[in-house]
Amino acid sequence: MITTKTITILMIEDERLTADLMIKILTMYGGDQVVVLHADTLAGGLQIVADGGVDLVLLDLNLPDSAGLSTLRKLHDATSDIAIIVLTGMRDESLAIQALQMGAQDYLMKGDINGPFLLKTLRYSLERKQFQEELKKHQAQMIQYEKMASIGQLAAGVAHEINNPIGFISSNLSSLDKYVERLLEFIELLSAQSVQSSNGGGAGEVIAAKRRELKIDFISNDIKTLIAESLQGTERVKHIVQDLKNFSRDEQDTATFEDINDILESTLNMVWNELKYKVTLKKEFGSLPKTRCNPMQLSQVFVNLLVNAAHSIAHQGDIIVKTWQESGGIYVTITDTGCGIPENILPRVFDPFFTTKEVGKGTGLGLSIAYEIITKKHNGEITVASKVGKGSTFSIKIPVVEE
Repeated sequence: MITTKTITILMIEDERLTADLMIKILTMYGGDQVVVLHADTLAGGLQIVADGGVDLVLLDLNLPDSAGLSTLRKLHDATSDIAIIVLTGMRDESLAIQALQMGAQDYLMKGDINGPFLLKTLRYSLERKQFQEELKKHQAQMIQYEKMASIGQLAAGVAHEINNPIGFISSNLSSLDKYVERLLEFIELLSAQSVQSSNGGGAGEVIAAKRRELKIDFISNDIKTLIAESLQGTERVKHIVQDLKNFSRDEQDTATFEDINDILESTLNMVWNELKYKVTLKKEFGSLPKTRCNPMQLSQVFVNLLVNAAHSIAHQGDIIVKTWQESGGIYVTITDTGCGIPENILPRVFDPFFTTKEVGKGTGLGLSIAYEIITKKHNGEITVASKVGKGSTFSIKIPVVEE
């Protein structure tokens, strides 16, 4: 008995003798708490998985319609929430390590399998998979928690950013209201004088004088500027609010093809109020290919790095954001001229809950979550170089993933 509930095991194996032996072992030792399904091709196995209800897959890597580690990759891509144990007839330690790195829970040699050993392996694999799923869930919750903490930090600045364009929109609309009143008065005068002009009155002189008095020429030119500014203001408000909404949305696994320069521009728009009073921002963006990534997660990384950079600058300083492409990778560096990080604590900056800020000023999760997002979610690298009194540079490398 391997568990207190019935589990469904799918065996994808094209060798009939091996399949029969495995089914016999599983039914003999598992009893009525094990249901065994069988497929002799990857396509057949994927169809069974798609139908639902499978708890664990015993997978032969070499099948009639798929061979090698690509078999594991295809199955894992189709369903990442099912435990997978790889079966093989080859003793290849390198292959075993690669299979485990790609998400397999275990790696078994067909010739070494016996009843008690197999069932123990199944039990441990299921328990380990359940633990990983719970850990992933908690990591997602922590990422969202840190994101919401960042939003709280940015909220006052965003409100200020919204109030500024709303203020000049209101002022412009007030001016437009007065201008419209004058235009209406002028139009009424024109209408009245047009009647008199037919009787030979001096309508032309009266109209010209009134035109100067009401500054109609100035109004005609300025009204277009006011409308343009109002439209720009509303667009800025829309972008700020939309960027904030996108950033706060809980979409941890949504991957799309994006230009990372665009993600940086959107992020800078959100955090600008944290920077503008004491930072000279320099952007050195190179031409980048689009890559498959999670834009919300990357935005969260950039928010943390930019806000941290701003906080490291006491009065006035520079932040330089640079991007370029090199050897199949996209590189982003964020450099500040702030206080720098002491050498003795530099190796700990990515540790969870480690912070140099005062109590209540930071969660200590920002950089650890940035590390998780870059290295685990995007298979990239993030490093830091710093010198006390000179500043810090955070460097990010993300591989280009083509569509």
